[in-house]
Amino acid sequence: MHNAIINITNLRLRTFIGFNDEEREKKQDVVINIEIHYPADTECVQLDEVDHALNYKTITKSVIKLVENGHFLLLEKLVADILSECHQHPDVSFARVRVDKPHALRFADSVSLTLEWRKARNID
Repeated sequence: MHNAIINITNLRLRTFIGFNDEEREKKQDVVINIEIHYPADTECVQLDEVDHALNYKTITKSVIKLVENGHFLLLEKLVADILSECHQHPDVSFARVRVDKPHALRFADSVSLTLEWRKARNID
C-alpha cells in the first residue's frame, strides 16, 4: 500500500472575508493550498484504475463553490470549512489547508492561516 499525497497549489479565488465594513461588501482575493493524504492501493498505482483513486477535481469543485459563495468573518472559519470539505472522503487519512489573504497588512505580502486534520486511529 502506498501513501498518496495530493497537493492543490495556489488555488486563487475571491470571497467575502473579514469583519470591517469594506471587507463585508467587496470580495477579496485568497490563495488556497491543500494537501491530502490517502492510501493508494495496487489497483490505483499499478493497474491505473480510476475508480480506486481519490478524485481531486471533485474536491476542488466543492472548495471553489464553498469559497466563492461564502461570507466569512474570520480566516479561521474559512480554513476550517475548506478543511472539512477535504476530508469528506472516507479514505482520506490527513489533510492540511493553508489560506493566504494577500494585502491584509500594509507591509506584508499576505497573512495566512494553516489548519490540519488527521483521522483518528482505532486502538483496540
